[in-house]
Amino acid sequence: MSTSGYAYATTTALITAMDARVVSAVELAEAAIERIERYDGDINAVPVRDFDRALDAARKADATRARGEGGPLLGVPMTVKESFNVAGLPTTWGIPPFKDFVASEDAVAVARLKAAGAVILGKTNVPLALGDLQTYNPIHGTTNNPWDLGRTPGGSSGGSAAALAAGFGALSIGSDIAGSLRIPAHFSGVYAHKSSFGLVPSRGHTAPPAPPLAYDRDLAVIGPMARSASDLALMLGLLADPDETGLGIGHRLALPPARHDDLAGYRILVVDTHPLIRTSAEVRTAIDRLASDLVAAGARVERHSALLPDQIEAARLYMRLLLASVAAAYPPDVYERARAAAQRVDADDVSLAAERTRGAALTYRDWVATDTLRTRHRAGWSELFTEFDIVVCPAAPTTAFRHDQSADQWTRTIPIDGVDHDYADQLVWAGIATAPGLPATVAPIARSGEGLPIGVQLIGPIFEDRTPIRFAELIEREFGGFTPPPLP
Repeated sequence: MSTSGYAYATTTALITAMDARVVSAVELAEAAIERIERYDGDINAVPVRDFDRALDAARKADATRARGEGGPLLGVPMTVKESFNVAGLPTTWGIPPFKDFVASEDAVAVARLKAAGAVILGKTNVPLALGDLQTYNPIHGTTNNPWDLGRTPGGSSGGSAAALAAGFGALSIGSDIAGSLRIPAHFSGVYAHKSSFGLVPSRGHTAPPAPPLAYDRDLAVIGPMARSASDLALMLGLLADPDETGLGIGHRLALPPARHDDLAGYRILVVDTHPLIRTSAEVRTAIDRLASDLVAAGARVERHSALLPDQIEAARLYMRLLLASVAAAYPPDVYERARAAAQRVDADDVSLAAERTRGAALTYRDWVATDTLRTRHRAGWSELFTEFDIVVCPAAPTTAFRHDQSADQWTRTIPIDGVDHDYADQLVWAGIATAPGLPATVAPIARSGEGLPIGVQLIGPIFEDRTPIRFAELIEREFGGFTPPPLP
């Protein structure tokens, strides 16, 4: 196999080939760099490149292997979301005043991947302050979806998803507070895992110019991205340990194994519609086809359960919590405008837009009341997972949409089967797992009539992250998974 033939290989395949001396880490790094230089002018997934140090790391990996030593990622080329600190590289979060801010040390996650032998090719693009379902910013410009350059790969981990889809390295890492891992994976046809809240330490995933301390932010997590579910499992095993400094909220626990190792053992609840926003016919059709395949494979599949927490109430509390977290970073003048807007909201208005407006100015008293309601929802999910192992649902209501960079994203709309909905209301499918802190894996399962990827969100019990990842592996094995986009 020529080195170009490894562009879409899994980590296991790359390690096997390097161990057999069929290909070297340097050859793999050179091939990935050549591919980025060839295709990324149109895609713009990897604007921060670190090719010289990547080649140095690859040479060291080859020397390590020659000594008979190894590592779970030894010599594997990968990328990192721009928002993670990598020593010696800029961390800007797309914010122009910080375009020259350079990190002095690696984020915990990056350090662990390097220690496992990974070769970091560069950093992937993000939206301004990580705050959009698309990926563009004034410093690095717009990232395009490799499946259709006129569409977004999603956000905020859109650069990582696009890089994986284009074959720019075997792995990446991203973050998620509002679907920022899951929506890009769905839009770009790759795999991602939103870890249980508190499982993976986030120190060093830090907005500039703040020091790289453990700013444990409500709802936010980091997680792996890949082109196979087995690679997600490998990366999670490397990342899921508390911060060795003792900082942060990381939980030290032995992650339990997946509940089952065959599809026939799984009890599955399918939730493909939401009372507050429609799901496109193409996404529902893909999920329905998956449900039928799972039944044929012997799994128990249900469409309804009285144990599912009230999804209208869940969406409303999620929007309040999300905007409370986001608005905590608003400049004083912006926050004052948010407070004034919240005071104008009619008390009887229970729309998601109203909840977002309230959330941006939530008092601590009201935050505690919302968090108390969230605790009851968590208890409801815990009871549901005594009867089911996996909840199958959309990652987003549509396939990748066309770029929309209109200035105020809160006034944008998203067309779903010809009907416009509030742009931010798409986030109900992110909130279903985010608010209660549940693990969720996204896996590609189909393509639309226009040839765009369709993924599915697989939600599992809290701190049982291996269950949805293993379920994704079984789907991949039985029904297929990632396919490359038609790059020229």
